[in-house]
Amino acid sequence: MRIDSHQHYWDLDRFAYPWMPPAPSPLRRNFYPEDLEPILERNRFDGSIVVQATADVNEARWALELSKQHPSILGVVGWVDLTDTKVGVVLDELQRDPKFVGVRHIVHDEPDDRWLLRPDVIQGLQELERRSIPYDLLVRPQHLLVAIELIDRVPNLHMVVDHIAKPLIAKQHMEGWDRDMERISQSRNVSVKLSGMITEARKNWIVEDLRPFVQHVYQLFGPERCMYGSDWPVCLLAGTWKETLAALTQALGPLPQAARNQVMGETAATFYKVPIG
Repeated sequence: MRIDSHQHYWDLDRFAYPWMPPAPSPLRRNFYPEDLEPILERNRFDGSIVVQATADVNEARWALELSKQHPSILGVVGWVDLTDTKVGVVLDELQRDPKFVGVRHIVHDEPDDRWLLRPDVIQGLQELERRSIPYDLLVRPQHLLVAIELIDRVPNLHMVVDHIAKPLIAKQHMEGWDRDMERISQSRNVSVKLSGMITEARKNWIVEDLRPFVQHVYQLFGPERCMYGSDWPVCLLAGTWKETLAALTQALGPLPQAARNQVMGETAATFYKVPIG
């Protein structure tokens, strides 16, 4: 099974996306399954994981409705208010849909770099831990030490670091990030998405810009904890869906077929509990 573990759909008429660049950005239009499905089919991908793009639980409900008409949506990672003492009620509702596979919050946009360690946030994450709901960890390098502390608070919560924690690829700066990612990798419950890298690279990026970062993460986590994600349509700021796939394949270099299968789908299927076959 080949899975794009990280992409988004959005509808500008339904929801607000505060992070989105102003017009005339190529992102400022609606993106629906009809736009991505032909690309997935041409590249022999079975489907994708749709990841939240705004802090609105109604977006998760909308994506789950889309999944009923589009089998290519293998799972939905939605937003819930982790600080809400009644978050369990919302999770009860979402978990009734088998396509609901995880939760994410745009942590790196929080003004408080230690937001993840707030008592009310920890309480929400502990609720995910009790329910075995995976959590997508969207952070930047300055948040990694906080993430390391977080692992001790919720040791049984399965987490995946989105976009390899957005290191400074454009500046080829690995110091600090490389060490902190090594520490995080020591927790077997943490995986990583090989995604979102071309938008962090210099404008006219080349594969060699990505290679040291990809190789470092791959050596730390191994194929059983690495998963490919396009970050489409955000990737369109720097390249096409196909170019993100080609860049990762080239940055990884030759791999045994079994390892390639894991990175290209099996790891995501296991992490998000997507049925294989």
